[in-house]
Amino acid sequence: MFSPLGCGCPFGEEPTSSQRRYQERKLRLLSFWRDGLERKLAAVNAAMATLEQQMERDQAAAEN
Repeated sequence: MFSPLGCGCPFGEEPTSSQRRYQERKLRLLSFWRDGLERKLAAVNAAMATLEQQMERDQAAAEN
């Protein structure tokens, strides 16, 4: 969003510094999202591994 008072940077601060802070905030946000997705992916991988083990166990039990 644009600030109604211009660049939104503190008085006397260079616009490049403001852009740098914006990029750092964006990087932190993207890292936060990635961490959440990695946790979800780990949970899905664990669920799939457990299900595969159960299927193998059930198949072995059915053969005996």
